Amino acid sequence: MLKRLATALWGEMSSEEWKKFLSLGGIFGLIIGTYWTLRPLKDGLFSELVGMEFAPDAKIVSLCVIVPLVMLYGKVVDRFPREKVFYVLTGLYGTLSVLFAFAMMHPKYGLGGTEPSHILGYAWYVFVESFGSLIVALFWALTSDITLPESAKKGYYFVTLLGQIGGVMGPRYLKAKHFGFKTSAPIILILATFIIGVGLLIKAFMTFTPKDQLVGYKGDDGAAKEETGFLEGLKLLLSKPYLLAIFAVISIYEVIVTILDYRFKLMARANFPIEIDFTAYLNDYAQWVNFVAMLCIVLGVSNIQRRLGLSVSLALLPLMIASAVVTLKAAPVLSVAFVIMVAAKAVNYALNGPSLKQLYIPTSTDTKYKASAWIEMFGSRGSKAIGSTINKMRQSFLAQYGLISGDTMFMAMSSYLSLGLIGFWFFIALYLGRTHKKAIQENKIIC
Repeated sequence: MLKRLATALWGEMSSEEWKKFLSLGGIFGLIIGTYWTLRPLKDGLFSELVGMEFAPDAKIVSLCVIVPLVMLYGKVVDRFPREKVFYVLTGLYGTLSVLFAFAMMHPKYGLGGTEPSHILGYAWYVFVESFGSLIVALFWALTSDITLPESAKKGYYFVTLLGQIGGVMGPRYLKAKHFGFKTSAPIILILATFIIGVGLLIKAFMTFTPKDQLVGYKGDDGAAKEETGFLEGLKLLLSKPYLLAIFAVISIYEVIVTILDYRFKLMARANFPIEIDFTAYLNDYAQWVNFVAMLCIVLGVSNIQRRLGLSVSLALLPLMIASAVVTLKAAPVLSVAFVIMVAAKAVNYALNGPSLKQLYIPTSTDTKYKASAWIEMFGSRGSKAIGSTINKMRQSFLAQYGLISGDTMFMAMSSYLSLGLIGFWFFIALYLGRTHKKAIQENKIIC
């Protein structure tokens, strides 16, 4: 049934291509299911240990961890075969998950303890943020390194579809209430086994997949490859307009969504003051995000790119986010915020995400693994820190103008700023689509 659906939506795949993308999709489904279960836990446990109003501070702290993480990532990529990086990271994150689970259950410093640890709350927040950046980025980097452009057009959306299924199943069934737990901490132990399982599945995939299915794009870059270190990714990013454009698209989206997301979660926390209820509500939100994304894929959202081109595909999301900003400003209530955030996240994962990943196909190995890591980490986490800095300004507005007037003025300021950024985003998206198309037509490496 899945094969017939994939063929109808994205075109005919050979038997070996089908097995390859089915395997990759299963692995990605486990990754996304784990990540989207961790995300509600990130906010739920942090709000209990520290307080939701301090979430902007946590995002800024996470940025301070990015630089050493990227440095370490670059060194690991240099030293080990690409797939073995998965074994290192999944083993590390699996072990840390077990430690966090027991720390959260500590009678004094954990959830419901006599002296809840703020340090534990911040460490947990940074842990989940880094997991989403490194593991997801590494999966797509490895996938783009073993996939040809024509094959990617058919297979990437199928892989994403299975990822969204995982994103529905994880938050739907891994709720503390379903198991009768008093807090959400024991769920972290279950997720630790999933994280370790990802590494084992990557090992099986690389072992049993035919070698002709592990071949990627080898366009002519016009120069011999040089040995590079972890700073090469940053050098590439700063020197190549194409990479700076990808960085800008990711950054602008994250700045705007961080502003919208903060307001949404403040509303949700006010409505659900108990941790287990707040986390369960965010689980429902995560489930709906992935369900809508899955529905978009099944209904053929990829046909937008296939028929209208990558430029149109990339330019649709800024138009949609602009509508979301205007709508939330006009109706700032929880139910509206819920719908807006589900739509913004779902379309990003179903349409914009796969489109952005394809931008890395006509690039060098260093770009795929090193520059992409800087882009994903700084473009995502760095821009979230910028968005969080803007969110922190809300307290100044409240102190100066009062609760109601201050909040209204902050909403207006952040909305107009967001709309201005969206204008730049739209034209950058068109540039990326045209550049990618030209490189594929001429069989060239962009950078």
